[in-house]
Amino acid sequence: QVQLVESGGGSVQAGGSLRLACAASESTVMGGWCMGWFRQAPGKEREGVAGIDRDGIRRYADSVKGRFTISKDNAKNTLYLQMDSLDAEDTAMYYCAADWDPLACDVRWFLIPRRFHYWGQGTQVTVSS
Repeated sequence: QVQLVESGGGSVQAGGSLRLACAASESTVMGGWCMGWFRQAPGKEREGVAGIDRDGIRRYADSVKGRFTISKDNAKNTLYLQMDSLDAEDTAMYYCAADWDPLACDVRWFLIPRRFHYWGQGTQVTVSS
């Protein structure tokens, strides 16, 4: 059973930065799976933030383009999300997710939560204005 564990959340003032990390329990996840970061604010649906496919191609939600960067370190089995220029609208619980099916990262859609089978427990990000 694949396990994903997020860390790095916290409270920051608007304009600040945070780096989230997601540690995977198996190296195969990092090498060949679709992985993504999602977020969910109170009263809102879970939405995709950034994804990286097995070829290393990265995609971002329009709301975070130019501010967030997704990356992974295969040697450390860890996925990252560098978040810069944070604002109050970024406040949410952030989740890491992964799936072996390449359709989860298909270019015809952008990070649909139901296409991901494995999820972390989430890490809270709070941005104060």
